[in-house]
Amino acid sequence: MDVVNVTADADVFTCNAYLALGEEPTLVDAGAMEGVVDVVREYTDTLSKVVVTHQHEDHVEQLETVVDAFDADCYAYADHPARTHELADGDTVRIGDETCDVVYTPGHGDDHVSFVGDRSLYSGDVVVHDDGAFDYGSFGRTDYPGMSREQLIESIEELLDRLPASVEHMYAGHGGEFHGDVRDVVETALTRAEKREPKYPAE
Repeated sequence: MDVVNVTADADVFTCNAYLALGEEPTLVDAGAMEGVVDVVREYTDTLSKVVVTHQHEDHVEQLETVVDAFDADCYAYADHPARTHELADGDTVRIGDETCDVVYTPGHGDDHVSFVGDRSLYSGDVVVHDDGAFDYGSFGRTDYPGMSREQLIESIEELLDRLPASVEHMYAGHGGEFHGDVRDVVETALTRAEKREPKYPAE
């Protein structure tokens, strides 16, 4: 199954929006980049659905535009005008050619979910491979109101409990894709989060 980051060339702050091609073309998050619809159309004329990891603006600014352009369904944990299907922990959702479990992973956002398949992890912002803080195994920030480091730690632990050994592709909301030992990346992120030190120390 091909997975394409359709916001890779964005010149505005946005999440990574991943287009999973295959049986049910699916967009994981819509991002904040104008023109994302045009990029999706370079790869497919149809879009089955958009699945939302969480509703921070950099993940959903273009959500209604994408849903309207493709008449696509929208799966999200929290209410949204574009939502057609409510997600809950333990649900399954088809992303491209892969059936993924929905894992509720709050901490960075109260409505955050991750999608865990046999081969792929779509982790949103709960865990990322690399960002401005760490190059291998980082975690979502928790220093804004409504966020919780303790919840985030519990979420990463839950993610590890439900992560199959066969997962070798990680598609996070920020940073680069990772292909290899995904469990090690997630465990590294957990170890760093458990230190409870500020992710971005004041300069």
